[in-house]
Amino acid sequence: MVNDSIEREIVIAAPRERVWEILTRAEFLGAWFGSGAPAEIDLRPGGRMVFDHGVHGMLPARIEQVERPTEFSYRWSQGAPGEEPVDGTSTLVRFTLTTVPGGTLLRMVESGFGTLTMPVEAAAARHEQNGAGWDRKLPELALHVEKLPA
Repeated sequence: MVNDSIEREIVIAAPRERVWEILTRAEFLGAWFGSGAPAEIDLRPGGRMVFDHGVHGMLPARIEQVERPTEFSYRWSQGAPGEEPVDGTSTLVRFTLTTVPGGTLLRMVESGFGTLTMPVEAAAARHEQNGAGWDRKLPELALHVEKLPA
């Protein structure tokens, strides 16, 4: 059986609006999550997002929810690079931003690994790889928010 979701939290020493900007603006999204090139993003439910993820290729995503400055979610493919996200081959990534003493609590949940239409071993490997990726990428996001000019 595959663990269905990955959950991570990080407190970022910045206001929620600043975290939102770094999380959703094309130039920052490409810097902290991609290879450095600005991402393509149509920031609305149903909008398309594409970022260059280096060795993993171009990754398209479909934006699901935009509730500025508290919630942002998108669906992205767990298949081959460039594959569009569809039911059975994609997971949902949801960010929730909450103001806390000292800054913003960013909670990330990526779910849907248990419903991927791929061999169980492949889905479990994706879960493990993505979990390790979030362990690296969320601190990078925090660094961009806290240290870099907007």
